[in-house]
Amino acid sequence: MIPLKDRNPSYSIPYVNYLIIGMNVVVFFYELSLGPQLDRFFMTYGLIPDRFFYLSHHHELLLGRFIPFFTSMFIHGGWLHIIGNMWFLFIFGDNVEDELGHSKYLIFYILSGLAAATLQVYIDPGSSVPTIGASGAISGVLGSYIILFPRAKILTLIPIFFFFDIIELPAFLFIGIWFLMQFFSGIEALGIDTTGGVAWWAHVGGFIFGLFITPLLKMRSYDHY
Repeated sequence: MIPLKDRNPSYSIPYVNYLIIGMNVVVFFYELSLGPQLDRFFMTYGLIPDRFFYLSHHHELLLGRFIPFFTSMFIHGGWLHIIGNMWFLFIFGDNVEDELGHSKYLIFYILSGLAAATLQVYIDPGSSVPTIGASGAISGVLGSYIILFPRAKILTLIPIFFFFDIIELPAFLFIGIWFLMQFFSGIEALGIDTTGGVAWWAHVGGFIFGLFITPLLKMRSYDHY
């Protein structure tokens, strides 16, 4: 399923969402300039679970263990990776920012990415493959969207064998199906050694964080006189 657009107008300019998309694009073009140094860049700023648990050099402690939790969410592994992630963020992020407010949305986005990375590291602590990409944080945005706009219409491209159809799905159905795909793919991948692929549990972690933190953020939004 590919979302084409949502029929859910926002009422403010999503400055933060545009800023996040811009930062990801800038970092990606920087990656393209690195040439043979790109793998080293991934190993330094991507989140590597076994490095988090087993790093022994004290001078590498901060960089190797904690900074990649943040930096990894702005790094992408290729054109399809960044285009897919930024497209989802473009469609769903503006409404969430509109509802939460600019500052709160920025904090929410970063915390979603950190929550996503934390679950991925916990589930797959022995992996030496760099975890990169914004999809964990964007999964938090999807978790928030399904709470805030469950009945918003999502214009969706559906592949049917060799053909495609375009239908409207309510957000709770589109995002619900998306989440189940992530969850069961994560279950299927448990215990399988891979040299790359999708960080399914980062998606699950980000989504669950967004799902549960959004009602608290909205509650505090109205707690004033």
